Amino acid sequence: MGAGPGDEHLLTLRGADLLARADIVVLDRETYGAQLRHCREGVEIAEGELPSAAVHAAKDGKIVVRLCAGDPMFFSSITEEVAACVKAEVDFEIVPGVPPATAVLTYAGIPPATAVPEFRIVDAAQEQDWSSHAHCPGTLVIYNGVAEAVPIAKALIAGGRADTTPVAVSCGGTTTEQYTVVSSLGRLQADLKHAGMTEPAVIVVGDAVGMRERMSWFETKPLFGWRVLVPRTKEQSAALSEQLSSYGAVPEEVPTISVEPPRTPQQMDRAIKGLVTGRYEWVAFTSANAVKAVREKFEEYGLDARAFAGLKVASVGDATSRALIDFGVKPDLVPTGEQSSEGLLAEWPPYDSMLDPINRVLLPRADIATETLVAGLTELGWECDDVTAYRTVRAAPPPAPIREAIKGGGFDAVLFTSSSTVRNLVGIAGKPHHVTVIAVIGPQTAKTAEEFGLRVDVMADKPSAAALAAALAEFGAKGRQAALEAGEVPRKPSQMRRGARRRMR
Repeated sequence: MGAGPGDEHLLTLRGADLLARADIVVLDRETYGAQLRHCREGVEIAEGELPSAAVHAAKDGKIVVRLCAGDPMFFSSITEEVAACVKAEVDFEIVPGVPPATAVLTYAGIPPATAVPEFRIVDAAQEQDWSSHAHCPGTLVIYNGVAEAVPIAKALIAGGRADTTPVAVSCGGTTTEQYTVVSSLGRLQADLKHAGMTEPAVIVVGDAVGMRERMSWFETKPLFGWRVLVPRTKEQSAALSEQLSSYGAVPEEVPTISVEPPRTPQQMDRAIKGLVTGRYEWVAFTSANAVKAVREKFEEYGLDARAFAGLKVASVGDATSRALIDFGVKPDLVPTGEQSSEGLLAEWPPYDSMLDPINRVLLPRADIATETLVAGLTELGWECDDVTAYRTVRAAPPPAPIREAIKGGGFDAVLFTSSSTVRNLVGIAGKPHHVTVIAVIGPQTAKTAEEFGLRVDVMADKPSAAALAAALAEFGAKGRQAALEAGEVPRKPSQMRRGARRRMR
């Protein structure tokens, strides 16, 4: 089965289906380990080429999937493995994959067969008569040739190809490690001298390379290749990491906070009982974690969203509202302005004994929540039951390589979504390096970051994780554009540190 060119998402539906049913998967784990997410729990993993034991297992009725680079019918050695299956009288299927010859070029912004009469693919690992390829009228794509790129260019020139012919060399194709050098056959030696190109790579020769400047879409993403630290809980990180990936970033989730039940659950038990028996007029949720805590208590007592009937529900912002809607509860009040306790108070109605039969509000919150909301509601005439629904405690320190990357400038950016994430990250891993871009969700988080001696580079225009990621992307796009306008090569923040490897394009 073809595993595609590198991007784990460039897998066929047939491939995903077979991986989900596989008993044994044979693959290069370092390169294609991400594809194992399609597999069921307990699948047996084998490394390297197809082992004889896997063939015997298939003969006994097991489903064995052998993952091959790109497309298994492109310059691979599967004929020997197929022969082994035939000899053992084992049924086999060959599942095509997305080949690098088309995918890497597409990700590099090079249309291989647009307005050209021919598209030719050759394998430099096999002996080639380069003079026969020199007169290819269209696009020439070369596999396994990066080590011999300069001799190949000279051979093509010697065979009659003009030394001004555009050429591109792209390695790490379709991944956030993709790196492309654009040159000509005559200048390739000088342009590759300090590029550090390694396999897997493809060499593209022909006029189609000239279209890259206006068709490049992948390597020009605002945060392309940026390694971004997301210091949140695993559950909170999913949507944010997905958004960062859409900007070309490589998000790494490092939990700094662990959410745990309250030490004394009796307070929450009484609150849930009061909620069901009509003790409250309002319930105010200031976080998705508070929604989760109440939902878990409901499930413990066999209750569901119907228990909110007759209650008014307030939500501090979009993320909390989504958690409520997932629970089956549509909030009655969400701030239209600032999504914070202050924003909620600005729109909260004062208590009116003629309109409100009950003057009590339930606030299920974290143990470290501020008193802003309670004080404001009290001023408006409401009585508040401020209940600890969950505790936030500092998470365990991340592995040593992560700590070293944080302090040594290995991360391009860090996103801080609260003051506690600042305090906890510094506490468990140390201060981020001065080249690392610091992005914060709002003024209070910025103040805390500055108290720890951090330079704040980016602040969200509204207090939401989505807005924070968008602000970082805008920062990255502006930096890239400024470098291009100055005639410089755009570089990631981590490449600014002393001793960082610098590639020349």
